[in-house]
Amino acid sequence: MPKVFEGSLLAGDDRAAIIVSRFNDLVTERLLAGALDTLRRHGLPDDRVTVVHVPGSFELPLTANRLAHSGEFTMVVCLGAVIQGETTHHEYINQQVAAGILQASLSSGIPVTFGVLTCQSMDQALDRAGGKAGNKGHEATLAAIEMANLLRSMKSAGL
Repeated sequence: MPKVFEGSLLAGDDRAAIIVSRFNDLVTERLLAGALDTLRRHGLPDDRVTVVHVPGSFELPLTANRLAHSGEFTMVVCLGAVIQGETTHHEYINQQVAAGILQASLSSGIPVTFGVLTCQSMDQALDRAGGKAGNKGHEATLAAIEMANLLRSMKSAGL
């Protein structure tokens, strides 16, 4: 029988940081509400959660890197919304934000999850922030909880 590792969805002893962009706050506040609700539903009390507001999505990676390396958190959730405008500006932002968030996770060894919407319109963003397409803040938070538990399980097995 192979050895199998899976992360649970209980977050009772964790400490979570949520970084949320103020730009497009009509969307990001809904993502934040989804993330906070998810942490509560999965056993993490509010006093074990830190919320950090940054100006825009481009500032997420720097803040995520700082928090992930602080030793204070077992997970960091990044929330933002980059909505396509009339130029290709969004492409440059999206690529760098994704790369920076990935780098923060890899270099710190803790889950830093990507809850950044990259949409063509405000309607699409609202659909993904609690509308008909669910809440991506919820999904990014679930991934963070599961990964924190998975990494902890692997570490206790010597991996």
